[in-house]
Amino acid sequence: MMSSTASAVNLESPTEFLYEEADGVVWGSYTGDTVTHGRFVGTRDGDQVSIAYAHALKAGGKAGGRSSSRVETGDDGLLRLVEEFSFDGDDTVHVSVCTEVPQP
Repeated sequence: MMSSTASAVNLESPTEFLYEEADGVVWGSYTGDTVTHGRFVGTRDGDQVSIAYAHALKAGGKAGGRSSSRVETGDDGLLRLVEEFSFDGDDTVHVSVCTEVPQP
């Protein structure tokens, strides 16, 4: 995660997401920054990804919600997700940007 309107992103140890996909179904996990353990599941249709998520917070407690992301390809050829999301019980729409990390 490179940026988020929901919280400050520690670029030294940002939240990292691991996405998997089969037949338009996406799922995965995430951890880092403010999250100890998170999971998500959803669907992809073209360049749109819709997921539901839940995670445990390092500060204690838990959070969940839904998001819709647009998949973009950067000038460097790496994927970027521009995500609009909200937490359960809060109608505030936040925006985050996640970029693909090249694999060695």
